[in-house]
Formats: sequence, structure tokens, C-alpha cells
Amino acid sequence: MAVCARLCGVGQSRRCRRRQRNEQQDQGSDSDMDEEEGERIVGQTQRRAEAGCSGGPDSAVASAGPSDAGEDGSGHVNTAASSRGNPRPPQSLADLPPELLVEIFSLLPGTVLPNVALVCKKFRQILNTETIWRKRCMEEFGMNEDLRKMEAGGVCSQDLYVKLLHPYRHILGLWQPDIGPYGGLLNVVVDGLFIIGWMYLPPHDPRVEDPMRRRPLFRIHLLESKKATVECMYGHKGPHKGDIQTVKKDEFSTKCNQTDHHRMPGGRQEEFRTWLEEEWGRTLEEIFHEHMQELILMKFIYTSQYDNCLTYRRIYLPPARPSDLLQPGLFKGTYGSHGLEIVMLSFHGSSARATKLTGDPNVPAGQLTLDIDLRRPVVLPDLEQQRNIEELSRLVLRIHEEVQGDAGQHDSVAPPTVKSAEEEGACGGTSGPEPEEGDHGACSDSCQPGPSRSSSPPEAQPFVLPLGVMARNEVYPRTCRKCFYGTGLIAGHGFTSPERTPGLFVLFDEDRFGFIWLELKSFSLYSRLTDHLPHAHAPNMERFEAMLRNMQSWTS
Repeated sequence: MAVCARLCGVGQSRRCRRRQRNEQQDQGSDSDMDEEEGERIVGQTQRRAEAGCSGGPDSAVASAGPSDAGEDGSGHVNTAASSRGNPRPPQSLADLPPELLVEIFSLLPGTVLPNVALVCKKFRQILNTETIWRKRCMEEFGMNEDLRKMEAGGVCSQDLYVKLLHPYRHILGLWQPDIGPYGGLLNVVVDGLFIIGWMYLPPHDPRVEDPMRRRPLFRIHLLESKKATVECMYGHKGPHKGDIQTVKKDEFSTKCNQTDHHRMPGGRQEEFRTWLEEEWGRTLEEIFHEHMQELILMKFIYTSQYDNCLTYRRIYLPPARPSDLLQPGLFKGTYGSHGLEIVMLSFHGSSARATKLTGDPNVPAGQLTLDIDLRRPVVLPDLEQQRNIEELSRLVLRIHEEVQGDAGQHDSVAPPTVKSAEEEGACGGTSGPEPEEGDHGACSDSCQPGPSRSSSPPEAQPFVLPLGVMARNEVYPRTCRKCFYGTGLIAGHGFTSPERTPGLFVLFDEDRFGFIWLELKSFSLYSRLTDHLPHAHAPNMERFEAMLRNMQSWTS
């Protein structure tokens, strides 16, 4: 039209005006046809909306799209397809068959299912299907055969998930009770039809390689009503009323509402004798060491104050890396008159650290009991010289003086270490500067301490304790893989005058290690805790190291 106007000089040409009149007539006839077809389309849309879910944004958007059965891509009705009576494909999620929606919803995390129920009435009705909640209980909490027993008892999987597992999911995992210097280890798990808090106790001293003992502290269930019931399990009169409160993130507390269930007919004397047999596996008359008797009595008096209310803080298992000297984790070890205690072994660059989870009045729970320098291996002499405490002290103290000298000079380069010829060839003589804490990838494979767990273990060498070194376990491994210089934490009663004293870390195998305390002339043997501990692994190394710092601040 613009070209015609320029050619004619003014306005549009007669031919252009004739074309315009023809187009207007065509548009008028098309608009009439579009109105008739539009009414049919609107009628189909309304019927479709009445048959499906109303109010969902997805369904509204899908209804506006073309239908293969009644419409073509241009929006016109495909009368041929409609006359053949082909089934109309689903226009939205709500149009899918219920059995397919059940399969889809059962794959979603249980935490989002309440939001799905808000979409429409159809979804809300489908979410009442037991199959969905049964699968959620199995995949998220590991329940299998227990569900069938529970459903036979009249409790459905949906109630179990919504009223028990989901509300208390945040307390599953490992926790350390706040019992002053003694600490502890609590593992909260889904156990059958219950959520149970198991207190883990070391074996009776000095049987460090025996399995851990467990004692239930509380349980939560839906057996007697449709509401979650918390029960205290402490004492010898059976379950009784209790309560659980979430104080803040990664912390919760338990409270007993019937402390009379904790008391025994014979009074405190009977309670003490019962506690002593459970804690130590013996009577007071069988413990001849006077200092040990005082420590045991002190622990009973202190811990019995916490039988009605306890606070727990979350702890994590240490992350593992292929370069670690051995698999990190929990170990139980001997600590002289204090009995067996639980420590957590973790690796941080070129050092290995053992942190106490249970403690004593001298060195409380949460403190770093062992700090091992993996850049400083120690080559043991022959068996005859190993029996000489003076020879062993000379080897370890030589390295200790080097460490002290380096600390005074703030030298970042590691000094020469006492190594065998094989180690000289493997590590290139001297190791590089120590990587900063948390920088786990800075050191190359050639300077990583010890072999990785993926390689073959080193050849075992004979080992014997020096004469004059006390050991709670007379039966200990007589061969070892490697030895390293390290320090152990000692202190007076009440954690007074703490200091780190040099010693020798001895790696026996993947599940056992030891430490010789030179100043104390004492030997501690550690054995791995092999219990299955779900929901306990740290999300990352940063979170784990932050937890270690917090643990030390709790008891410092």
C-alpha cells in the first residue's frame, strides 16, 4: 500500500482500494466462522475443566493448549479425529490415571507431599494411598518387615510417617550428652516400630576388643494412640512418661516426668551396686586400687544428677579420604584407672587426631587426647632394643626436640625425620611444608604420610613393649605396620595444668592402634567400634572441623 501511494502521488490507488474491500469481506466471513468454532472450543474446555482438577496453574495452562483428539495445531477443531472416537491424551498431570499418579508421588520426598496435597482434591485423595507412604518409610528410614506388623496392629504407614518419623527425623544420628567431663555417645535410630535413643557404653575394662554395650534411654512410638508417645527408659521399672524438646539446631533435651521409676527399694546403696556391676562388671570389693575406687564413686555421684534431664549435642563421624593412613572412625581405648573411653580418630592433612567422646575428671570429653604427626615416622630397632625404655625414649625425644625447635623458629619447612631406607625412597628424603588445616589437596601423593588404603599394606614388623611400661592389656599385637611421633594430653584433676607430652603412635592394623605415653610409662590400646551408625556422617570436612572446635569449647 505504501508503494502504491508513492506511485499515485496521493492516497491509495483504485486497485489497492479494491484489494482492501475484498480483504475486509474475507475477514468478515472468517470472523463469523471463528465465532462458531470458538463457542465449540469454549464448551469443550469447560467440560474438560469440570471433569478434571480445577484451580491448578498447570491444568489451566495445559487446557489452553491444542488437543490431538479435537484440535489441530492452529486451534481449529479436528472433526475427523473426534468422529473416530480416539482417547484424548492427558492435558495436565491431573489427567493421568490414579495408578500412575501413585507411582509418581511415591518417588517424591515425603517432605514435599503435603504441598502436593494442596494442589487439588484429586491429589489429596490419591495421597491417602498406603503404597506411597509405605515406600517413603522404607526408602527414607529403612523400614521393611516392621511396616507389615505395624499395619496389622492398626497403625497405617501414613500416620507413622506424618506423626512419628517426620516430626522426629531431626534427632536421628549421633549425639554427645552433656554430662560434665564424662560425656558419652548416644545413637538415635529407627528400631522396629520405635525411635530409640541408645546410650553406647564401652566394654568392661580392660577387654577393649569386646563389642560395645547398649542401654536404651528413651523411645518414641505410636502403639497406644494415634499420637507420638515419648517414654523414658531409665531405671529398672520399665518405660514411663518422658518428654523431648528441641532447644536449637543440632541440640535437643530429654526430660523424665516420673523420676520415682529410677529409684530402687534398697536406696542409694543398692543403686550404686547395680550401677557398678553394669558399668564395670564387678563389685566394689573386687576393686582393690583405692584411687580407682574414689574415681568410680565420684563418677556415680556426678552422673546420677543427670537421670531426670539431659541435653545432647550432635556429633558427626569423620569424613574419609583415600590418602588416610587407615579408615577414620570411633575407637575404644584403655585409660588406666579411668577404664575404657571412646575416642574419634580423624585425619587433617599431615596429622591424625583422636578426640575424646567420653572423658574423665583429668582430661574431659571433647579434648584432643592424641595428636600424631604423620610426617615423622619412627623406625623401631630390633626386639632386644625395643625392650629398653631408654632406647625408645631417645628416638622419640630426638624428634620432639626438633619439633620444639621448629616451633620456636616458626620454620614452615619440616625437618629431617627418622626413616628407613624404603621410606627415604618413597617420600624423596624430606617432606615439603605442612599444608594448612583444611587444605586437604595441597600435598601430592608422593608426600602423603603412609600408604593409601587402596594400596597394599606395608610389611609387618615385630613389636614389643619396653620393660617398665604398664599396660591394662597383657595381650596386645606383637607386630605393627608403622610408628609415628605424637603427643598425648595429660592434666591434673579438674583439667588443671594441661600439657602435651611426647609419645609413640603404633599402627597395628586397620582396626587397632596404640600409644606409648613416655612420661607416664603407660600404654593405651585402641580397638575400632564396628557398630552400624546410620545418619552420622558429616556433610563435609568443614562442618566436621567446626564440630570438633565446638566440642573442645564445651568442656574447656
